[in-house]
Amino acid sequence: MNLLLLPGFMTDHDLWSDLADDLARVGPITYGDPSRDATIRDLADRAIAAAPDRFALIGFSMGGYVARAIARSVPDRVRALVLIATSARADTPAQAQRKAAAVAHVQRQGFAGLSRSAILQAMHPARAGDAALIARIRAMGDRLGGTVFLRQAGQIRESDHAQLGHITCPTLVVAAAQDALRSGNEARELRDGIPGATLTVIDGSGHMLPLEAPDALAAAIVPWLRSQASGASTIGS
Repeated sequence: MNLLLLPGFMTDHDLWSDLADDLARVGPITYGDPSRDATIRDLADRAIAAAPDRFALIGFSMGGYVARAIARSVPDRVRALVLIATSARADTPAQAQRKAAAVAHVQRQGFAGLSRSAILQAMHPARAGDAALIARIRAMGDRLGGTVFLRQAGQIRESDHAQLGHITCPTLVVAAAQDALRSGNEARELRDGIPGATLTVIDGSGHMLPLEAPDALAAAIVPWLRSQASGASTIGS
C-alpha cells in the first residue's frame, strides 16, 4: 500500500523520520510538500498531483485538514485515512487574532524562527527540558523560513465538520492525551463524524506525537494500515 504523508504547521519531512522504517513495512512513502501553497484546497490539489494512483493518507495537525480534503476530492484513489492530532474545527476568534498578530510581527520584524514558548506549548510538559527535541522542531521551522510561515500562519482555517460524512474510506483518528493544542473532544468529533471511524488515544505525549511518541504511534497505525491493505487485497481477489 502506497503512503502519502502530510505534515503540520511549520514541519517538514523530518516530522516522520522516527516512523519511516515502521511505515516502510506498509509500503512506499511519498512526502507531501506543504511549503508552496497558502490554502487547504491548494495544498490538497498539489498533493493529489504528486501522489501515486492509489494510496493511504496520513495527515498530522494541519495535514489532517489537507488529508480530509483529498479524501473527499478523490475518494476512488484513497484506500485509508489516518488523522493524527488534528481537528475539524475552524479557528476560534482568539486563534485567528493570534495568527494575524504573528503575521503582522513577521512582516514588520522578519522571521526569527519559532519561539520557545510556541514550541513548548506543542509538547508534553515533561519534555520542557528536552533540548534536542526543541532544537529539532525549531530546525524544521528554520528550514521552511519566513515566507512559508506567512503562508501557513495567514491561512484561513475553516471548519469541515459538516463534510465529514462525505469521507468514505476506512479512517483511524489518533489523539494525544496531553495535547494542549487539540482536545479530546475534537478527536471524538472526527471519530463520530466520519462513518465507521475509530479513535486511538496515546498517553504521555503532547501535540507533537510523531516526535514525542513515535513507537507508540507506529504501534497504533502500522497494524491498522496493514489490516486495511490485506482487507482490500482479499476483497479485490
